[in-house]
Amino acid sequence: MSAIEIILGALLLIASIVLVVVIILQEGNQQGVGVVSGGADTFFSKNKARSYDAFLSRATKWFALGFVIVVLILNVIAKFSVDNKAAADAATPDSAVTSVVETPDEA
Repeated sequence: MSAIEIILGALLLIASIVLVVVIILQEGNQQGVGVVSGGADTFFSKNKARSYDAFLSRATKWFALGFVIVVLILNVIAKFSVDNKAAADAATPDSAVTSVVETPDEA
């Protein structure tokens, strides 16, 4: 396992934990569920771009994108490292064929 795989694995772990936490912190989207209508037209909803919920929404998108990118990079690295290892193993002769059995000297 190379150093880049370890670093990317750590990034994947961090991104996944942060993604789960950010998703859990978000409020549910329950507009229009209640009996009173028009509740969504408040000062808070008009300034949603500056709110905590908007920050969590943007953070979710960015961490999800980072998670997907790191997973794809790790899969590409794993694919090429397996192909390179298989090619290297095919190029080297089998150790059982090339080994020499030594016999003890009769002295």
